[in-house]
Amino acid sequence: MSKNYLINFFKLYSDGFKNMKLGKRLWAIILIKLLIMFGILKIFFFSETLNTKFQSDDEKANFVIENLTKE
Repeated sequence: MSKNYLINFFKLYSDGFKNMKLGKRLWAIILIKLLIMFGILKIFFFSETLNTKFQSDDEKANFVIENLTKE
């Protein structure tokens, strides 16, 4: 019985997306923005990770604690 609900749920959304015109463009814009925010900006602004900066877990933990407790 739950399988039937899943099939109906999938059909509802697939039919809805097939009949959309403006919605498809809006979803495309949303996906492009997400790609830019998480893909491209991450490369330029968030490229430094703790694994490249520190060797041990203690050094990583101390760095995080110091940055969280800064004023």
